[in-house]
Amino acid sequence: MNIAGICSSLAAGGYSVKFRSFSAIDKYLRLPALPVIWLETNADIAVLAKLIEGLRFPGVEIADGAVDTADGTGYFQCLEMDEKSNNSFPLLSFSYNYQKRYFEDPQGVYPLLKSLHKTRLSSLPNATGSKSAGSRAAGSNVSRYRFIMDGALILARYGSEDGNHHVSAELSGVLENCSPGLLPGPEMQRTFLNCLLVSPRPDVGLEFLKNSSLLAELWPELSCFNDVDHSKEFHPEGNVWNHTLETFRHRKPGSHGVFDLRLSLGLLLHDAGKPITASYGSRRFDGHAEAGAWAAKRFLERLGYEPSLVNDVFYLVKNHMLPVALKRLPLTKTKEIMSSPLFPTLMELYRCDESSSFKGLDGYHENSAAYQAYLKNLRNPYRSADGKKMGKREMYTGSAKF
Repeated sequence: MNIAGICSSLAAGGYSVKFRSFSAIDKYLRLPALPVIWLETNADIAVLAKLIEGLRFPGVEIADGAVDTADGTGYFQCLEMDEKSNNSFPLLSFSYNYQKRYFEDPQGVYPLLKSLHKTRLSSLPNATGSKSAGSRAAGSNVSRYRFIMDGALILARYGSEDGNHHVSAELSGVLENCSPGLLPGPEMQRTFLNCLLVSPRPDVGLEFLKNSSLLAELWPELSCFNDVDHSKEFHPEGNVWNHTLETFRHRKPGSHGVFDLRLSLGLLLHDAGKPITASYGSRRFDGHAEAGAWAAKRFLERLGYEPSLVNDVFYLVKNHMLPVALKRLPLTKTKEIMSSPLFPTLMELYRCDESSSFKGLDGYHENSAAYQAYLKNLRNPYRSADGKKMGKREMYTGSAKF
């Protein structure tokens, strides 16, 4: 059953159904949906378990109940008729009533949302709807972790390049009044990271996480990027952290404006081996791709990612340096890697990587041409994979293609 079917079943049973927070805002702004859907209902967990096959219980830190569907993961918050959602920011009080087909705005954020059709948020305090919104959020007993994570996702989805420029001072007082809370578990971290990475500006959200100190608490594997300098000659954009964030600005959305999670995870982790190899021998960063692939694998497994996705990201990180030399390397060294269905994604990672260091794309275009020539030769029955003419015996057996 998909999310629409679940909502219809709940409505038919006389229960309320609302899309809440980011799901409602994205629906209003007509943005591509996130891989998760936040829902609110007055049905209790027993009713959900009866109506929804495969309902699971991820823990109250994230939702009362969850279901994985073809549309994404639905997270259900069960509320009594007189209860209200406990939101970190007034902006996230916005909801969409499924039965009545209209938006509900209990805290008056509609003018801000209307302005988002024309321009992106310039700072997080504006995103809360008013100057006093920070104190309202602090009084809602929201945990410090959730407050910062929601703020980072607001900036990543709706913020501008300087979206966190004025935030630090505004946050300090609010965070003092937030409940400490427990460190989010793997599912909550994974869900948050996925939403962040498929948003238009993950770089803005990630920088906000770093400045709030939460990055080091959640993901020390990433926060150490900021401690590794780059040569200004090859990376004028800055250290490993700056370079990583810059790569996201060069992604291209796919169909329906959706950013690819697999590519985005590859970009986030492609230089994960540099902190490990920064002092290896006489050649700095030597072997960082191999080391980074294993570091990426450990990080993703810690957050509970599916093995197939972990393996795909491992391939991207391990091989991310190969496209740079594609036109120079013999086919014996590149054939197996190029034959992977993930190789086009690897080339896209290479394009973002090159663009982020302001090198220009001449090398990318030349190596792309080498890959296209390889594909063309594979389709040509009279040529081997490296472009050489095939003899009659080879054409009949196809032996030279392998």
